[in-house]
Amino acid sequence: MKYLYQPPRIVQSIFKGFVWHSTKDKILLTFDDGPNPATTEKILKTLNEENIQALFFCVGNNVKRYPELAKSIFIENHLLGNHSFDHKIVSKISRDELKNQIISTNQQIEEVTAYKPKYFRPPYGKYPIRLRRQLSEYNMKNVMWSLLTYDYKNDLKVVKFAVNNYMVKNSIIVLHDSDKSASIICDSIKYIRDEVSNKNFQFGTPEECLK
Repeated sequence: MKYLYQPPRIVQSIFKGFVWHSTKDKILLTFDDGPNPATTEKILKTLNEENIQALFFCVGNNVKRYPELAKSIFIENHLLGNHSFDHKIVSKISRDELKNQIISTNQQIEEVTAYKPKYFRPPYGKYPIRLRRQLSEYNMKNVMWSLLTYDYKNDLKVVKFAVNNYMVKNSIIVLHDSDKSASIICDSIKYIRDEVSNKNFQFGTPEECLK
């Protein structure tokens, strides 16, 4: 059961060059798949209310379609990461196509925010063996996670179970900036906030958690 929420230790040990946990004893919130008209603005509002800084792994094509939402993420002092351009399974595409996915997304984000992404997360958590070496060509790190909340199932009880049982003081938590989690995303953030407080944990900023 545990491996459904936390990547197995053997996988983490094989891919030591990837980031699986916060490097500080602080929680890092991350959001995949945005920006998205149905969720981004209310996520930003909730994060602002709770004084939490997060890392948004954005899909390049979504940044292209919704540049003002991408800009809002940056203006609100969150970081934008690269989540590929078309949300393709990068383990199933060629090296050249992966290069294009990375570069085109970086360019799109930089054009909108003047910020060059330093972090990448592969869609669906699937990646080729060569990913670390290829990302090094762009001075980027691959950031995975240590807690998958399954918020995309759109069931707050599932999120609560994951957080109650598997959140630790240096977790990198995955949530989703997408239609799939739209009805529970704010409640999910607030619930995580409550549990972080109850366990005497702390939230960290992306920069301090990924040093």
